[in-house]
This record gives sequence, structure tokens and C-alpha cells, in this order.
Amino acid sequence: MGLEKRSVFVVSDRTGLTAEELARSLLTQFPLVHFVTTVLPFVDSDDKLKDVLRQINESSASDGSRPIVFFTFVNADYRKQIDQANALVIDVFSSFMGLLSRELNLVPSWQPGYSHGVTDPLRYNSRIDAVHFAMDCDDGVNPDAYDQADMILVGVSRSGKTPTCVYLAMHFGLYCANYPLTDDDFLDDGLPPVLQPYRDRLFGLTIDSRRLHEIREKRRPGSAYAKLAQCQFEVRRAEGLYRHHGIATSDTSGISVEEIATTALQQSGIRRELLG
Repeated sequence: MGLEKRSVFVVSDRTGLTAEELARSLLTQFPLVHFVTTVLPFVDSDDKLKDVLRQINESSASDGSRPIVFFTFVNADYRKQIDQANALVIDVFSSFMGLLSRELNLVPSWQPGYSHGVTDPLRYNSRIDAVHFAMDCDDGVNPDAYDQADMILVGVSRSGKTPTCVYLAMHFGLYCANYPLTDDDFLDDGLPPVLQPYRDRLFGLTIDSRRLHEIREKRRPGSAYAKLAQCQFEVRRAEGLYRHHGIATSDTSGISVEEIATTALQQSGIRRELLG
């Protein structure tokens, strides 16, 4: 028997990232339903809203069940209009704005783009600079810039270093470099010389050797680099290196980039304000 299918629309006058993230988090709790999600960002005109309502109502008619709509609008008239759609409509912001407004004794600004827009150029530029730094210091490149790094991720090839660095840069404005451990780094128990001055900034990534084998096989099928024995050797030596030097680590085998990044922040003690 197949999964029940339900259409989901994420609608916003800006990027829709906030609503999409909340929708994803909620819908994963219903694994017996196959959700088909349509994201409709930048709905900031009457014509665009009219087209959105058409899509939602047509989906309702063709599916035989009401779509689920998550939306973020600051325009009160748009909120009223979309609430009339033939769907379960969930206003992501309004559910919480009243509670916050009463607690803070302030009226919300209801300005679009505050969560993901360029409302603070300095913070935005800081995030962009951090992304450039992550790219400039990817895969052991440009070690002369390590003194600027907030964190240096260390791990064997394909353990998740690059996407984690980019995520930390984009969401927290952190300057993250990454260094790939290779056979040459396993000749003894010492840290690679280039990393020794930055011991307090290192965070190690490890991964199940069989999972690493699968990932490498897709990248370089049949290569010595992808052989299970090579993966087992590298992971074993990397983990030994972390233990020997007391480097905090995270196992990336079955978790998301978001979870890896959160673990790295938690264990390293780095605290940065979340950037919009």
C-alpha cells in the first residue's frame, strides 16, 4: 500500500526559508504521508498572490484533499486573502507575534525581509566574507590564513568538512578552514606541523569506514582511495590522532550538516549570534 499523498505550499513575500524550514520540521513527524512541496517565494504583488491562490485551489480540486499551506506575509490584506484558500492555512508568524508582543509590550514592525534580508549591511558583509574565507581555506589551501580562523575542521577526505565550513560561515559568520588528513599525516602521532600553532581551534570529524567507502566509491569507483581497507586505515588513524591530542570530534556518518555544525559549536564553546 502506497503512502498517502498531500500537497504542501510554502508561500512568502520574501525567500520563504523560515516557513520552509518550519514546514519541513513539522512534516517529518508524519512519515506515513508523502508530502509534495511547492515553494513560492517573493509573492509581493496582487497578481502573484492571485496566481498562488489559483495554484492552491487547483491542487485542492485535483488531489481530492486540502493542500497544507505555510505562509509568511507582513501584508495584512494578503494574510486575509490566503486564509480564504481551500486549504489548511498556517500563518507561521502570527501564531507567535501576539505572545511576543504582549510579553515585550511592543508592537511588531511587520517589515518584510528582516529574517533573511540585508537589514544590517555590516552583519551581511561579515557573512559573505566568512563564506569567501571558507572557500579560500578549503581542503588545506592557504594555511597562512589560519590565524584568522575561528575553527579549523580536521578529517579524512569526504568526511563532511567543506559543507560544514560553508554552513557555519553562512549561518553564523564564522571563519572556518578545513584540513584533510592524508597518509603522510599518519606517519607518527604528532599533529601536522601546519596545525600545531592552532591546537585550540581544531575540531575533528570522523565517519564510519563503511559509509566512507560508499561515498568514495561513488566519487572514484574501484580506486585505491575508495577501498574499504584504506578507509578503515584512515579513520582508525584519524581517531587515534584526535584521542592523542584531546581534539573534540563529531561522527558525521548518519547526521546532517546542520547537526554536525551544531555539535561543533556546542563542543568548541564558540558562541556567535545567528545571522539573518
